[in-house]
Amino acid sequence: MVKLPVEEKIVELPEGVTASYKGGVLTVKGPLGVLHKNLGHARVEIRILNGKVMVRREWAGKRERSMIGTVAAHIKNMALGVSQGFTYKLKVVSSHFPITIKVSGGKVYIENFIGERKPRIAKIVGDVKVKVEGEDVLVQGISLEEVSQTAANIQQATKIKKKDPRVFLDGIYIYKKARR
Repeated sequence: MVKLPVEEKIVELPEGVTASYKGGVLTVKGPLGVLHKNLGHARVEIRILNGKVMVRREWAGKRERSMIGTVAAHIKNMALGVSQGFTYKLKVVSSHFPITIKVSGGKVYIENFIGERKPRIAKIVGDVKVKVEGEDVLVQGISLEEVSQTAANIQQATKIKKKDPRVFLDGIYIYKKARR
C-alpha cells in the first residue's frame, strides 16, 4: 500500500460564507443560516485560510484519503446549503383514491392513500420546510442530509408492500433533487 507524504483537498467557500473549526466541530455561516457538524472523529487536519477550508493528512493511506474526500464533500454541501439551500420535489401519483397531504407539528400526514382510513405519517427531520402545491410536494432546507432524509421518509411512507409495483403505482415519488 502506497502512503503519500501529504494528501490534501481545498474547498473554496462561496461569497458571504464563513467557516470556523473549534473542538472538532465545524461551523459554517451564510446568508440562509448556520450549520454545525462534528468532525472530531475524522482523523484529518482541518484548517481555515481566508475563504478556503483545507482538509489534509500526512502519510495518508487508502482509508485516510477516502476520509479526506468525504469530509471535503460534507464541507462543500454545508457551504452550498447556507448560501443557496436545497430543494427536493416530489410528485403525488394516485389512480383511484385522491391522496390528501397535510403538514403539521413536524410530521406529514398522508390521508386516503389507496383508500386507507388511517393516515400514513412521515417525520420531518430537523429544520426543514415542507410545502404542498397541488400534486407537488416541495421539501426545502439548508442541510442536505435533513432535506434528503425528509424526502425519503415521505416516499417510504407511501410504499405499497406485497403488491406488484408495476401495477400499483400510487405513491409519492422524488423526481427532482436540486439546489434552490
